[in-house]
Amino acid sequence: PQVCLRLEVGPGAAVRSPLAVQNGFLHMLVHSYTAELFMSFLTNLGPFLEDEIIPEVIPMEIEVVDAKITLKDDSPRVYPTSPGPVPITLAVDHVIVKRRDDGVFYVTGEGSPKQEKPVSVLQEQKAPAEGGSAAPAAGTRGLQLKEVPELQRELQSMKIALAEANMDKARLLQEIRKYNPLFQL
Repeated sequence: PQVCLRLEVGPGAAVRSPLAVQNGFLHMLVHSYTAELFMSFLTNLGPFLEDEIIPEVIPMEIEVVDAKITLKDDSPRVYPTSPGPVPITLAVDHVIVKRRDDGVFYVTGEGSPKQEKPVSVLQEQKAPAEGGSAAPAAGTRGLQLKEVPELQRELQSMKIALAEANMDKARLLQEIRKYNPLFQL
């Protein structure tokens, strides 16, 4: 993995935010990070992060590019015959986490598709119907290019729905095997 850190303090940091002059501004870039973490690690982070003193807000920007984190459940098994939970892999192309002067963390994605104006889509849909034989091919190609981001969003939602259905299936199989350990699908 590649990690770059930059901390700016003083009058030069005023470009980042007014609070950065006093408290500083932290910019961190993490590139090509791969890790395997146990779920118990994440659940035990809470007490470690608790503090009696309210910390000063430090404006920051954390950029994560091409990261892959695998979460493994290491809790004791409820049913001894179950194969156990499947590890979850979180792949991140490009995410930016910003903390502004108000202390709130904002998560944004880099390179997300821009929203199209619905008026221009309607105009392109009308244009091929009105034109001759050469115009429909060009208008249809332009319409298809504008539909790509929408189709990508729809594909993402379908992938999420499939993942949820697979998790439901695994949960139901685990419940069935609780009563009949020899059950096969």
